[in-house]
Amino acid sequence: MNKRELVEAIADRVGDRKTATEAVNAVIDAIQKAVASGDKVSITGFGAFEMVNKPARTARNPSTGAEINVAESWAPKFRPGSDFKDLVNEGGKKIGKRK
Repeated sequence: MNKRELVEAIADRVGDRKTATEAVNAVIDAIQKAVASGDKVSITGFGAFEMVNKPARTARNPSTGAEINVAESWAPKFRPGSDFKDLVNEGGKKIGKRK
């Protein structure tokens, strides 16, 4: 499912596409701004978004074997909640039985 499909799914529940688009954009924008400012966003039953630090390290170029210095960086991280994990696990069991 991409963003357009998500908007369509929400539009079916809220009544119109414009309202759904504004709602999706507002939620995404709020989560991004909060995480970028260092806040943790927890949505009960869904999961948590947070910013994590990736310290500077030395890596190797797989082609040449030469050492490369990788700078420190920050990245967003998502941890699914238990309800979300359970739902995905049930869906995986259904898909696995079809194979």
